Amino acid sequence: MIKAENVTKRFENFTALDNLSCIIPKGCIYGLVGSNGAGKSTFLRLIAGIYKPEDGNITIEDATVYENELAKNKIIFIPDELYFLPQSNLKRMAKLYSSMYENFSYERFHNLCETFKLSKKNNFNTFSKGMKRQAAIILGLSAMPEYIFLDETFDGLDPVVRNLVKTILYSDVLERNSTAIITSHSLRELEDTCDQLALLHKGGIVFESDVQNLKTNLFKIQLAFNDEYDKSKFNELDILSFNKKGKVSNFIVRGDREATYTKLNDMEPILLEILPLSLEEVFIYEMEALGYAFNEILM
Repeated sequence: MIKAENVTKRFENFTALDNLSCIIPKGCIYGLVGSNGAGKSTFLRLIAGIYKPEDGNITIEDATVYENELAKNKIIFIPDELYFLPQSNLKRMAKLYSSMYENFSYERFHNLCETFKLSKKNNFNTFSKGMKRQAAIILGLSAMPEYIFLDETFDGLDPVVRNLVKTILYSDVLERNSTAIITSHSLRELEDTCDQLALLHKGGIVFESDVQNLKTNLFKIQLAFNDEYDKSKFNELDILSFNKKGKVSNFIVRGDREATYTKLNDMEPILLEILPLSLEEVFIYEMEALGYAFNEILM
């Protein structure tokens, strides 16, 4: 388990994280979404033990990570801006990684190189941006980490490779009980990947929730009656958004789906449908309920 308690990180001209707290359970994929400057990369560097917070504390399995060699041996951090040794290739970098990580697996390294179809001998100078990202993922996962931190995970990767990376992450989480934290500017990118999602804004988490609970507790209703009516007809429901044109209304409800359907159906409407919400729609309505403009935060 990863635990952040009242964490603050300041740089010379600004505060990157301000009193941030969260708990990330073991064996899950945790997504961080937010605009540039929201604090996503800083948070990952703090968890990885690269930065030390000015205030608060971050622990993994109840141990502080900063200057903790044993803890860092379980962690791999793949940053947005990648770095490789000058004039190096995958084979040379694998040798470096194996000297740093005691659980580095050459068997997995060779298998992943085959899976991604990357040469172990070609210089990184010949690699495209996407190929370099794949190389970093291969090296990181070959270290057999328990904690995988990926900053802008899918940047530069084509759709086929993105799905491959997701599949490998799923496997590590399910089979090895690894924990992955991934960041992105795109909520849609993380929607089908993560177990939990957190939205960062101005150095703090303004919204956090389990993905499945988000999808099941909120839903869209399309409804129509022959008689005239308004929102007051549904006072017993927890309505987040209501819009009516003519006899047809569309509204977002929080609550039990089946109980809500039964209650509305008993009113004998001429139209009643429950429609699915995308995760982005769910975040928009949840953020509006908290007094934030979701679209402004992500721009």
